[in-house]
Amino acid sequence: LCKFQKAAPAIGSQNTEKHQRPTRKRRITLSLSSATATATATSSSKRTTRIRRCLNLGSYSYLGFAAPDEYCTPRATDSLNKYSPSTCSSRVDGGGFTITVLPTGTTVLHKELEKHVANFLGKQDAIVFGMGYVTNSAILPVLIGKGGLIISDSLNHCSIVNGARGSGATIRVFQHNTPSHLEEVLREQISEGQPRTHRPWKKIVVIVEGIYSMEGDFCKLPEIVAICKKYKAYTYLDEAHSIGAIGKTGRGVCELLGVDPADVDIMMGTFTKSFGSCGGYIAGSKELIQYLKYTCPAHLYATSMSPPAAEQIISAIKVILGEDGTSRGAQKLARVRENSNFFRSELQKMGFEVLGDNDSPVMPIMLYNPAKIPAFSRECLKRNVAVVVVSFPATPLLLARARICLSASHTKEELLKALEVISQVGDLLGIKYFGAEPKKHQQEEKMKKLE
Repeated sequence: LCKFQKAAPAIGSQNTEKHQRPTRKRRITLSLSSATATATATSSSKRTTRIRRCLNLGSYSYLGFAAPDEYCTPRATDSLNKYSPSTCSSRVDGGGFTITVLPTGTTVLHKELEKHVANFLGKQDAIVFGMGYVTNSAILPVLIGKGGLIISDSLNHCSIVNGARGSGATIRVFQHNTPSHLEEVLREQISEGQPRTHRPWKKIVVIVEGIYSMEGDFCKLPEIVAICKKYKAYTYLDEAHSIGAIGKTGRGVCELLGVDPADVDIMMGTFTKSFGSCGGYIAGSKELIQYLKYTCPAHLYATSMSPPAAEQIISAIKVILGEDGTSRGAQKLARVRENSNFFRSELQKMGFEVLGDNDSPVMPIMLYNPAKIPAFSRECLKRNVAVVVVSFPATPLLLARARICLSASHTKEELLKALEVISQVGDLLGIKYFGAEPKKHQQEEKMKKLE
């Protein structure tokens, strides 16, 4: 480890950032905007002209909105001509020191977007930000501070970890997706109170994710909400990967697992996955959102979301809900669910260890051995399939994995090609840790399932 890696914090979650010394080795950069990726060979000194067309299995574009869309793209282009690429201003000018200034960073599109997000999620109000990562890291220090208690899932995202650390609140961690341990931690902390003084906690916030991005599994939201109600703790739900991608109408884990959105106090999510744009949101009560608008630095000081990006999100929500006059949204949701379940099932039949739950478009394939990380990626790339491999510090040192992300844009033929390539590479590297099923009529069964 270099000296920067040694200095990296190792508290609270496995998703901690590290700094690495720059390297001059050849590497591959991927443009992950659609179901097909363009891989360009680069070095630290110059970009080469060698380009390779690849099947993209690494993009977060779960519904395919990152690619040109017949409904979204023309409207985003029109907003560019009408509002310009950027407002060049924060949502509230003057840094929030006075409420009499004009909010020049807020356009009609920003207000419309917040209204659409609140209605889509079934919450009273919403606030949007220009960056998804900041939505967690800047909001948590505003919501809770010294004298408060944050109880966080052990595998929560780095943005949550850093936001919790910056809040000044006491942080406790419970075992990943284990409601029984969450209740143990809550009971223990409530009985002990604040450190040294043993006073009651001013506020308790339990933070979970809808889909855990490195595990591909859903949080056990019904049980967690019930426990939070029992101990009078606030529920903070991060739906960065689940909103728009799961549920009958794309409304995330609340819809999928039958949880009333009113029972979730704070709903957070990003627009960088299913909606093909950028930024993030917080949805909750009118009082909560009003408080954030006058206290959150990301709202007061940061440049507001680009108007074309806001229009892209509005248009994507309309497509998902069928307000574009077609059934394309429902078809996209059905397709990403079918693709995900089919792909997961076939990988497991081949003998791979695949994490996550059914219906989840995120499926990690376990590699374990760190030495196999670059080999898996490069061998897939040789066969024109682009995958994302994940290692320490995003995961524990000996739990390396390849993270496959499925999209509604993937066709039958593309999925079959990807399965063939991954199977070949799996045999080459010896990462099929379970016995494969007999191959008799396997190809015919695959086609029948997809049809």
